[in-house]
Parts: sequence; structure tokens; C-alpha cells
Amino acid sequence: MSMLNVSEVTPGSHVTLHYRLSLADGAEVMNTFADKPATLLLDAGQVAPPLEKVLLGLKVGHHSTFQLMPEQAFGLRNPDLIQRVSIATLRENSMIGEHFSPGDLVEFNAPDGGRYAGVLKEVGEFSALFDFNHPLAGEDLAFEVQIVGILKG
Repeated sequence: MSMLNVSEVTPGSHVTLHYRLSLADGAEVMNTFADKPATLLLDAGQVAPPLEKVLLGLKVGHHSTFQLMPEQAFGLRNPDLIQRVSIATLRENSMIGEHFSPGDLVEFNAPDGGRYAGVLKEVGEFSALFDFNHPLAGEDLAFEVQIVGILKG
């Protein structure tokens, strides 16, 4: 199966691009401009769905910055996603002897066989408090994009 150069980003495209994702205060989350561009396959879980939506329809050579409100990006923070996890559960999901400290991102096994992650907020004697919101939930983001090339399978 050969790849064809196409002029517009569509679902299933391989997109070669530079991108910079930063918070409203300018703190960078991700930046490829200083290095080589990234090549991402759309619709394959490689790009967060809200960012993928921004890319659709862009053409080769496009370069601009999109301002995304939380609702357009990773959603608003959900207080129900801040939950206590027993120390026993934490131990089941960690390497033996692993130490945790607030701010750590810890992955858990989901009942469906998948994985999900939470940021550790505090550790008590019997339980730990985790925030299972996406780390960028509730944040205004700037998403700068420069499309270098687009291939369609």
C-alpha cells in the first residue's frame, strides 16, 4: 500500500508537523519547533481528540496558533475525579519498593484491562488522594501548529 501526498489533513492522515502546546501563562507542555517535526497518525490515539479536531482541514504550510478554552481542549476539572485510593490498591499497582511523592503520575489497571492514570496529591497512613482529571483539564491552552506534510494511506 503506497502513501499519497495530499493537501489537507483528514481522518487517518499521517501528518508531519511542528507543534507547541503551552499554558495560558506561556509555560510549555510540548514543543517540537527546536527539533525535528513529529509525524502523527490521526484517528489512532496518537493525538488527543480535541487537538486532532483542530488539525482537520488544515493544509500543507499552514502555521498558526489556536487558543483553546478548557471545553475545547481537555475539559473542565471534575471534582468527582479526585478520589481516595487505599494503600493496598496503590501497592498492587506499583513496583515493589516504589516510593511515591505528591505530584507523581501513577498508572492503575482498569477493570476492562486498560490503564488509567492519576496525579498523587497526598499520602496518608491507609489511603492516598489522587486526582484522575487529565493533567491539562481546566487549562486554557495555546496550540501552535505548522503543517509540514500530509500523507494518506
